[in-house]
Amino acid sequence: MRVDVISIFPEYFAPLDVSLIGKARERGILDIHLHQLRDWARDVHRTVDDTPYGGGPGMVMKPEPWGEAIDAVLAADPAAQPRIIVPTPSGVPFTQKLAMEYAAEPWLLFTPARYEGIDSRVMAEYGARMRVDEVGIGDYVLAGGEVAVLVMVEAVGRLLPGVLGNAHSAVDDSFAPGAMENLLEGPVYTKPPEWRGHEVPEILLSGHHGKIARWRRDEALRRTARNRLELLAALDPETLDKHDRKLLSELGFPA
Repeated sequence: MRVDVISIFPEYFAPLDVSLIGKARERGILDIHLHQLRDWARDVHRTVDDTPYGGGPGMVMKPEPWGEAIDAVLAADPAAQPRIIVPTPSGVPFTQKLAMEYAAEPWLLFTPARYEGIDSRVMAEYGARMRVDEVGIGDYVLAGGEVAVLVMVEAVGRLLPGVLGNAHSAVDDSFAPGAMENLLEGPVYTKPPEWRGHEVPEILLSGHHGKIARWRRDEALRRTARNRLELLAALDPETLDKHDRKLLSELGFPA
């Protein structure tokens, strides 16, 4: 997968050289290109922002440098088109399902903004020609979109074939389509079996795979009910078995 990022702070992306993503880059699974937006500014001060039309606080990123920067990235492969991703708190929520969708793309282009955002004409221009997604990572506002790009690249990158040491590790992730869709992963344990008076649940030491699977699903339901009530409402009733319904009823959430 090719990933391009245009930013006024390309140095922000040093973490992409470490851990799983860094190894994926070394092995050629991820081909990441960072671009300094100011390289396409035309004045002596390399200005990329100006005051907003209509008044109001803050500054808006100018369309000219963004247009030229995106055009230059697109010219790297005129026969292909990237999927452009605009990090913004006003976008659709970034989810595991969307991460899986992005992982199937051959080319992603991220455009993290600063200040009050990018002049809206830029994405109107490219949205008429290719897929442009406005995506947010949470209901809060950051100083800039770079950290959101780091989040999304890691979430997407770990889903690419060959990145995780065990390809099945992503199957039981929280929110993963299938049995874990709209559920949070339950508690996990490793050796030793007893630590500071805390013991590993006996069922996990039993070797009974069916009972262990049932326990893990029960714990996922309990944690979701405790931490993310809105996810319970999104559960597909067809995915709930008799045991699920009984447990949810005991937790105060009758089907």
